[in-house]
Amino acid sequence: MAAAVDPTDGALTVLSSVNGVPDPSYLALSADGDTLYAVSETTDGAVAAYRVTGDAPEPIGPPVPVGGSGPTHLSVFDGHVLTANYGSGSVTAVPLRPDGTLARVASGVLRHTGSGPHTRRQQGPHAHQVQPDPSGRWAVSVDLGTDSVRVCALRDGSPVLHGEHALRPGSGPRHLAFHPGGEYAYVVNELTPTVTVCRWDAADGSLKPLAETAVLPGAPAGDAYPSGLVVSPDGRFVWTATRGEDVLSVFAVEGGGEALRLAGTVPCAGHWPRAIAVDAFGGFLYVANERSGDVTWFTLDPATGLPRRGGSIAVPAASCVILG
Repeated sequence: MAAAVDPTDGALTVLSSVNGVPDPSYLALSADGDTLYAVSETTDGAVAAYRVTGDAPEPIGPPVPVGGSGPTHLSVFDGHVLTANYGSGSVTAVPLRPDGTLARVASGVLRHTGSGPHTRRQQGPHAHQVQPDPSGRWAVSVDLGTDSVRVCALRDGSPVLHGEHALRPGSGPRHLAFHPGGEYAYVVNELTPTVTVCRWDAADGSLKPLAETAVLPGAPAGDAYPSGLVVSPDGRFVWTATRGEDVLSVFAVEGGGEALRLAGTVPCAGHWPRAIAVDAFGGFLYVANERSGDVTWFTLDPATGLPRRGGSIAVPAASCVILG
């Protein structure tokens, strides 16, 4: 679904919707914003491309199989689309043509190995996210099943492992976001409601965990599965979403990025927040609430980072929101 954004109050107005692939669980834009990519989170995973023209994205070319099951995330890196395949625990590279369209076949797949102590969720690898680091030299993949973050490079179109960095066993890392200064990264953990602060060294492509901070002020009342994670463009705040508790958590960034302090939580104004996004100026926050079927927007207090609900639009089974 495509929507227009009102720059004065962040409000969304639905413009159109388009079909193309089943279960399009995550989206990514090309650097120029002209092409949209979507993963199909199915057993036979695929990635599709859309031209962003007018009010409605237009499919361009058929979906391309990624050689992995259940892709949950994708990003654009070094002339390729990379997908994180949760079901098969792998990362796939699909080449991009000069016009932004997808090549017909994937150029390489990196298969993760390992497991974790959670008997139901960590019997094997589950790549949940893959994205470039701020330097553009490395691709970083987060694996919930192995409690680790892998750093990769592309070699002849194939993802090649550079290094694997362990997080606390049983934490279940889901998504990672970098501080705009480039020296720190924050990993939201799904199996324990926490965020891990890490030091990032782009020179040698290494990640070092420093501390872990709870996303809730007390013990969860019931289910609590953190999902989305974003950093403010000025690096002053970090926001997370937690499903079950259905809240947004606000962290104040301290020490230039090396520490997080939980500043408060607010209801997400929906049920089961799957993904969140912040606008380029840090004024508005958007939440995709999967089970209530809506995308809600919030105005962000510039002094505290606390969100104030603005409104919502209906989006059936909303799982991702990105801003172009």
